[in-house]
Amino acid sequence: MLSENPTLSLREASDDALSRQRPMDRERLDRWCERGVLGLVLSILIYTPLATGAVRPQDFVVVEWLTVALLFVWGARFWLNPKHRLLWPPVCWAVLLFVGYALFRYLKADIEFVARQEMIKVLIYGFIFFAILNNLHRLESTQIVGMTLVFLGMAISIYALLQFLTESEHVWHFIRPDQYRNRGSGTFISPNNLAGYLEMLLPLALAYTLTGRLQHVHKVLVGYASLSIFTGIVVTVSRGGWVATGASLFVLFFWLMRQRDFRLQSLLLLGALIAIAAVFILKAELSQNRKESLAKVPVPEDLRFKFWRSAIEIWRENFWIGGGPAHFDYRFRQHRPADSFPDQVQVRPDRVHNDYLNTLADWGLIGAILVASAWLIFYWELFRSWKFVQRAQNDLSNKCSNKSAFVMGGALGLLAILVHSIVDFNMHIPANAILAVTIMALVTGHFRFASEQHWQTVHPWLRIVITGVFLSALLYLGKQSWQRTVECHWIDEAEAQPSFSQNQIDALRKAFAAEPRNFETAYKIGECLRMQSWQGEDGYQELAKRALAWFKRGMALNAYDPYCFMRYGMCLDWLGQHAEAEPFFHQAAALDPHGYYVLAHVGWHYVQKEDWATAKQWFERSQQMNWANNPIAKSYLDLIAQRLSENPNAR
Repeated sequence: MLSENPTLSLREASDDALSRQRPMDRERLDRWCERGVLGLVLSILIYTPLATGAVRPQDFVVVEWLTVALLFVWGARFWLNPKHRLLWPPVCWAVLLFVGYALFRYLKADIEFVARQEMIKVLIYGFIFFAILNNLHRLESTQIVGMTLVFLGMAISIYALLQFLTESEHVWHFIRPDQYRNRGSGTFISPNNLAGYLEMLLPLALAYTLTGRLQHVHKVLVGYASLSIFTGIVVTVSRGGWVATGASLFVLFFWLMRQRDFRLQSLLLLGALIAIAAVFILKAELSQNRKESLAKVPVPEDLRFKFWRSAIEIWRENFWIGGGPAHFDYRFRQHRPADSFPDQVQVRPDRVHNDYLNTLADWGLIGAILVASAWLIFYWELFRSWKFVQRAQNDLSNKCSNKSAFVMGGALGLLAILVHSIVDFNMHIPANAILAVTIMALVTGHFRFASEQHWQTVHPWLRIVITGVFLSALLYLGKQSWQRTVECHWIDEAEAQPSFSQNQIDALRKAFAAEPRNFETAYKIGECLRMQSWQGEDGYQELAKRALAWFKRGMALNAYDPYCFMRYGMCLDWLGQHAEAEPFFHQAAALDPHGYYVLAHVGWHYVQKEDWATAKQWFERSQQMNWANNPIAKSYLDLIAQRLSENPNAR
């Protein structure tokens, strides 16, 4: 029967077609957003190791921008799909609590700039974790990420092998420190950091090779990648990396040997790994220093153990909340050891060389408990969900599974970095931290097979809260990323200018205008003005006074930096105000009581006062801290000896 109103029928048909088209459009956009998240995550994972680990600010700021884009795409997907659910296993609560604690600890930190940069890293790692968990939990996405990481690790390992064979000291256009001679570091500066990166990928590659459901050609390629990654770890000559790799491989092959279907392949691959290690040990020409180092059992005089003692002292002073995010390097000077061989610790350690102690020193017991709880919950959930991750098996079934291969390989890779973290600070290298966060998120995504309770329906009130978090994060990280980008641009520009020139000062001023909390920039500007003043030309007094103002800013921004106090006193001495200068030198010495450089400059101050006896005492203290490389103390002690010989009655 025909409708009495043909126009109305056409309109109804059109509305019905549009109603069917809208869900299709939403689904298509949702798929594109998911691909966008995958592309951005892969960009971060590929970029960070290739950019020498993204340890430089100008490299890490790229990660910040990519994370901003990641949040934007995830937020768009969140609103495009009204049925969007959150995957929220119990480990997410521990991660969320530590992110919240990082925000709290930043607000209470003594050095605002340093704490803010560390807090931003924690935020970025947290957002990457949640974005991967809630957008890339499908098996196809997991396999794409896994294969990308394995072959990226293979490429970096081949580069490390070439460095080792050719004795190259270059990483791209950078030159590595001399202590890394004859060791492969790939695209990282430190071989230890490369070992930390590769040891997370090796169990994953081996698990895919032996137990994954891959085509034969793909298995051969992944197997070759596994051998390359293992070779890369070997040529790093990292003892911590070797031990961590050995621990993860022991667990992996113990598991494989218990399964009849994988025993022969496992034995063959294990034999290949042993052969590679044997060839290296028998044929490789290690440097004499490294041979001696490897032959020794670690003793208390090892440099990193000295850093550990300092970290424990800092933690005891700030038992519950720690010294502050990334504060160890600045608090270390007050706790610099002065026992046997003090010249060994006349360096900036940057980190503790032990991620566990570093966490205690920076974040205190509360922070350490939160971090430990995340790992404990993760592995507990892993054990609970393991039987659900494996394929349904019987003696006649194919026991290969990409799910179980990724979960086992990823979990053992994380175990390796946890072992290595006892003797290094790999988790404070952005590339390694992001890789660990990625593997942890992808493995956590497999916990959904154990329970439907991990899926959380997004109610309207929760959608409002999550939207507020997205908007706040986009605004804050976007602002901070832009600010950091401008600052890094002008700092790079300043480094390209002649040292202590007016052009360098102008570039540094623009960098400080972009980031007015960076005490290092304030110090550099003050130092440029001081050096210009010390030329003694007309207007030198005005230049010295301007330098004083910048050093004063540096003191206010970082009260633990002795150099601003020391340079402030030097400017006052230059202006003839010796009495006013003395308290600043003593404050610098109090901040670094066993630092040879600061002690030598206190001696220099007393030379300006012609108090030769007191100056001699300070220079002798400086020389005790560093005998090998202390030209200031040596030259002034010779000068003082000459003056005292000419005039025995001189003070």
